[in-house]
Amino acid sequence: MKDYILTATAYNNEVRIYTARTTNLVEESRKIHGTYKTATAALGRLLTAASMMSLMTDELRISLKIESDGPISPISVIAKEGLVKGYLGNPHVYFTHNNGKLDVKSAVGDGFLYVTRDINNNYYTSSSKLVSGEIAEDLTYYFAHSEQIPSSVGLGVLTEDKKAITAGGFIIQLMPFAKEETISTIESIITNIKPITTLLEEGYTPEKLLSLLANNTEKILLKKETKYHCGCSKENFKEGLLKLDKDILVEMLLEDKQIEIICEYCKKKYLFNEDELKELISLKQ
Repeated sequence: MKDYILTATAYNNEVRIYTARTTNLVEESRKIHGTYKTATAALGRLLTAASMMSLMTDELRISLKIESDGPISPISVIAKEGLVKGYLGNPHVYFTHNNGKLDVKSAVGDGFLYVTRDINNNYYTSSSKLVSGEIAEDLTYYFAHSEQIPSSVGLGVLTEDKKAITAGGFIIQLMPFAKEETISTIESIITNIKPITTLLEEGYTPEKLLSLLANNTEKILLKKETKYHCGCSKENFKEGLLKLDKDILVEMLLEDKQIEIICEYCKKKYLFNEDELKELISLKQ
């Protein structure tokens, strides 16, 4: 089954809701980065959130980055139109609570969440402190305090034998004109809702999750496939090398005769040999 995101309005257009299934993209990120279970959950939650947030505005490229004192830091993801990629500082983190559940909070630690929106090459960055390290709660706090949008975020990644076997989440946001009755209904639903991993394990699809959150008042606006996609290329890295000082390129040529660049998002390797380095240097004349 393909991963996908639903965007919808509900409660007579007083609420915007996003729901997502992200199992395949989270598993793909696990394979690429070789993450242990807790790292898989942390990166998977942020990837899931970014995939949904990338559909909040047309032509939006969104970056989410967590910088903290936890052993997993930093965690960085980028998404546009449902295509998402990410990396983390330490993929080999496996913390659990006494009950065996993954301890994402200890892996993330204390720090800050940074959100950068790129709309047609216009960049807007805002931030908020981490309030729990569980990521969903941190994003809920971010929306309320940095964007002044009352929201609730639910994210879940379930692993088994190291693999991500199911993943997904939701973001629900109140419009400024939401009525008190609507707010009370949503608060009741959120208070009593089962953990996302439990719902996913029970077979909840994005449609079923949407109906639960919307109390069957939803109007689906968009269904969009989401997947892990890097999109890097040798040409992109060439452009990056050309931004370096000529002296640095010359030093690379003299010392190593070549340079190998590994993409931090997909681990693909790009080799620039001696002749290619000389060409880059010539372009700096």
